[in-house]
Amino acid sequence: MNDEPDDEMNGQPDDGPDDGTRGAEPPMTGRRRLVAGLWPPRLSRAQLTVAVLLFGLGLGLAIQVRSTSDNSGALRGARQEDLVRILTELDNRGQRLQDEKRGLETQRSDLETSSDQAAEALKQTRQKAQELGVLAGTVPAEGPGITLTITDPHGGVEADSLLDTLQELRAAGAEAIQINGIRVVADTYFTEGTDGVQIDGHKVSQPYAFKVIGNPQDLEPALNIPGGVVQTLEKEQATADVVRSQRIVVDALRSSKQPDYARSSQ
Repeated sequence: MNDEPDDEMNGQPDDGPDDGTRGAEPPMTGRRRLVAGLWPPRLSRAQLTVAVLLFGLGLGLAIQVRSTSDNSGALRGARQEDLVRILTELDNRGQRLQDEKRGLETQRSDLETSSDQAAEALKQTRQKAQELGVLAGTVPAEGPGITLTITDPHGGVEADSLLDTLQELRAAGAEAIQINGIRVVADTYFTEGTDGVQIDGHKVSQPYAFKVIGNPQDLEPALNIPGGVVQTLEKEQATADVVRSQRIVVDALRSSKQPDYARSSQ
């Protein structure tokens, strides 16, 4: 009689002989091979660089699309008079650029066809110096334009309103401006002091008289368009009178200031 316990009698089934397959991993299927090939990712330096560049490009495109969408939404919500003013400013700016282009082409043609190119170049240089002097306010100027007189009996016109008026005139093509005897140049600034408005540190009082040289057919409509300077000043209970003239004299001068540090690179 066998003394060893019988597996069947002890309730433990016999799994058969151990042939070395017990506990082995299941065979690799196609899906498992695909997952093993994709993860963890094995990227080369070149692939990583391309991925970063593509991400940056996508981010830039998304920002550009968002910005364009925001600008379009702002224009869709603008008032009709604001759209008219924007279109008018764009048309005037485009016309001025075309005129400037034709002027430069004429200068180039004169230089190329002149028998004495040195004399022609000197002539154009002097003319350009005169034009820059007008812009810098160091020489007087005269020409067609308008006078704008702002009367403010209730004191509602502040420095920012005058600055908006100046910017509107510049956008309409003003070439030389003086306000109450003060020549306006590129670095002119407006401040609101305790005793009123100051221009370049000089106190000015109303009525504010603008002498503006430019095309009157562009300047006056730019001030009178719906939502423009005249309507804005009327909301402040001020009046703005615009008069066209074929001869406006801008004779207030600015002293020529030499830069302390900047020098010509040529």
